[in-house]
Amino acid sequence: MQTLVTGCAGFIGSHLCERLLGAGHRVVGVDALTSYYDPALKVGNLSVCRESAGFEFWHRPIADLPISLVQDAEWVFHLAARPSVGTSWKSEFSSYVAHNVLETQRLLEWACGSTRLQRVVYASSSSVYGNTPAALATEESPTSPFSPYGVTKLAAEHLCSAYADNFGVPTVALRLFTVCGPRQRPDMMLSQLISAGMSGGTFTLNGDGRVVRDFTCVADVVEAMILAAERPLRHRIFNISGGRLASIAEVIQIVEKAMGTKIAVQRTSGQHGDVTRTAADLSRARTELGYSPAWQLEDTIRSQIEHASQSRAVQS
Repeated sequence: MQTLVTGCAGFIGSHLCERLLGAGHRVVGVDALTSYYDPALKVGNLSVCRESAGFEFWHRPIADLPISLVQDAEWVFHLAARPSVGTSWKSEFSSYVAHNVLETQRLLEWACGSTRLQRVVYASSSSVYGNTPAALATEESPTSPFSPYGVTKLAAEHLCSAYADNFGVPTVALRLFTVCGPRQRPDMMLSQLISAGMSGGTFTLNGDGRVVRDFTCVADVVEAMILAAERPLRHRIFNISGGRLASIAEVIQIVEKAMGTKIAVQRTSGQHGDVTRTAADLSRARTELGYSPAWQLEDTIRSQIEHASQSRAVQS
């Protein structure tokens, strides 16, 4: 299968590329290597992929790609995006619109002219829901983004739906819930917590630790993406999570136990745009995709700690 992966050098994208290559697919990976975090880390994420003869890397934004890269692909996985809730406010919003909305529209427009395309898998976010109610959020739950980032992810979802309904572009959107595991972005909570534990530094906790997240292992996300590409579906939206709710205070305890150390914590006021709870109903994904999360949160955290320890040893 000829596949195109945008955002290939990122946390999730690099794992997806490795999985596709391991299954014998040819992969064209695209990444602008923006400076949101150290581009050298992203290049390092691709070290395994670039050893494969089946991998072709394009270092450029989507706008600068030849249309043929999209129209020659049978599967397109669109992961390229400007991440993070906290930095999506004020003047930065224009960058989120450019990366998360306009680039998605451009990709879908090009997909309209393809005679080979079988699936576009769009990596959406649980941020489209805003604060999840006491019950688990289903795909039919109201969407009320609590941040500009969430607004752009929901807008891109609507674009996928519009291009599917008007032009038959075979899109599937996956709403991902708090993805963690090896290579997680350094600005994310779990990465910062592990880093503090390894360095003996202080972890900055936004809020009181009672915020609840539905954590998901990156390996389970990759499995969901493959399933979404393989299944003969009309345009659909799916929640993808690990099905394990945990407060940030509980996660701190899990990390401390796994590392055998006490981590100093400094509390600050909550971050604008952070919701207090996310929780996914996986019924649709289980029934229509055959998706079932395989990784336990504790095992995912241990794998992330092990990877961070190995990376630290190499750097020293």
